[in-house]
Amino acid sequence: MDTLKRWMRDWKYPTSLLCIYGFISTVKPLEPFLIPFLTGPDKNLTIEQVTNQIFPVWTYSYLTVLVPVFLLTDWLRYKPVVVFQCLVLFATTAMILWCNGVREMQAMQFIYGVVTSCDVAYFSYIYSMVELKHYLKATSYCRTAQLLGYTVGSVLGQVLVSFELMSYKYILVFTLVLNAVALITSILLPMPKTSMFFHQRSRASRETDGEGHVETVKHLEPEEGSTTEVDPQSNDQKDAVEVDGSKPKQEILEGFNDCDSSAKSSKTGGCGDVLLRLWRDFLQCFSSRTLIIWSAWWALSTCGYNQTVNYVQSLWEHVEPSSNFTVYNGGVEALSNLFGAAAAYGIGFSSADWSRWGEMALGALSALEAGALFAMVFSANIWVCYCGYILFKSLYMLLITIAMFQIAAGLNMERYALVFGANTFCALVLQTIITSVVVDSSGLGVDIVTQFIIYGGYFSVIAIVFFLRGLYTTVCRKPEMETPRETPEETFKAEDDAQIITGTKF
Repeated sequence: MDTLKRWMRDWKYPTSLLCIYGFISTVKPLEPFLIPFLTGPDKNLTIEQVTNQIFPVWTYSYLTVLVPVFLLTDWLRYKPVVVFQCLVLFATTAMILWCNGVREMQAMQFIYGVVTSCDVAYFSYIYSMVELKHYLKATSYCRTAQLLGYTVGSVLGQVLVSFELMSYKYILVFTLVLNAVALITSILLPMPKTSMFFHQRSRASRETDGEGHVETVKHLEPEEGSTTEVDPQSNDQKDAVEVDGSKPKQEILEGFNDCDSSAKSSKTGGCGDVLLRLWRDFLQCFSSRTLIIWSAWWALSTCGYNQTVNYVQSLWEHVEPSSNFTVYNGGVEALSNLFGAAAAYGIGFSSADWSRWGEMALGALSALEAGALFAMVFSANIWVCYCGYILFKSLYMLLITIAMFQIAAGLNMERYALVFGANTFCALVLQTIITSVVVDSSGLGVDIVTQFIIYGGYFSVIAIVFFLRGLYTTVCRKPEMETPRETPEETFKAEDDAQIITGTKF
């Protein structure tokens, strides 16, 4: 019994529960076959209704609720949002199973937008429950659990469909059971006592002013007359100066927790103080030209990636209708996830100077993405479509990993979520514009082939712009250097943490 209690107090207990939740909640066997299900005899919707009327609602919903959910996640201390996400995911699956008609499916897509916006709570939760030294492992475990869940769900769906072991409806019932198990797991998660902005009782008492300088903070109960300070000229690069060169930074941060309650309350502040602090941090972070360039590629490419992933099943259905072809969507999704994960993992062993060559890589590989999209459209062959999609998704995961590293390497850990969240928000704004003009039936409402020609042209423009920019950076001037992190551990941690805000498909 004592051993169990010690394990429950250890960082591995909440991490294990969150990994179980992340795995089970992402096992969605029907997701690769959603278009065949909606356009088949079960729902009797047309491909035009699904593409031009139903799917655009997800984009609008995601954009609408992203910012409120981001703030509520911190205010409610993560766990309630994780539980709420599971409840809404259960409701989404139930609506797919039992609801019919365009209006009902539009409501389902709106609710699913709420589900995806709650993803921020999944990773944010673990950082309030584990110590700094365990961040890297905890992030790695949780992200791996999600990737395994997506892969297992795709493979399971392909097996069930190919061997006709279950109909689409029974696959949905099975998914409801998995959602119920995930809900129980989320309820068992321990409740955090702290959060990043609203609840900072156990965090280091420090603030950042509008110019990025850290206020001097003194230990209120110094040992042997010593004083722990933060140098106001450090520009956020050091959290505290070691006393007598012997105390590590973690001990000094823990020493700040001894501050009296009045000091704590003054540091926490209300909603207005939090928003003001976010705005000041936002202005400081995006004062870097290099960060703006990498963030611009992030927003532009993520917008095109989301559009492609959301509507690729419609293209596959157009090229080879599921009524006369055994679809392999599940296998393709599984392979694309595995190849994408391998590409993202392998880039970590590269010794390339991404600060110098990264922009040219963005341009060159974005051109390959555009080529893959054009091949999918003009080949009119389902197998070319499958291969093109695998190549496209793998390249995106490779490039977004480089972009995450370049951005995260120049930021401290108090601001990375803000920058990544801002990039995602910009991507959603662009995606909303494209969806409302090109896809939505109230706009142009173009057919699926024309849509993918537009997406291919979109990535071609990205490729040209960033290749020319990279050529200028390489030939004409030295790249702007960002201030590095204090330790390599924090740099690699940020690279993994970057996946918090990238949406559900990454």
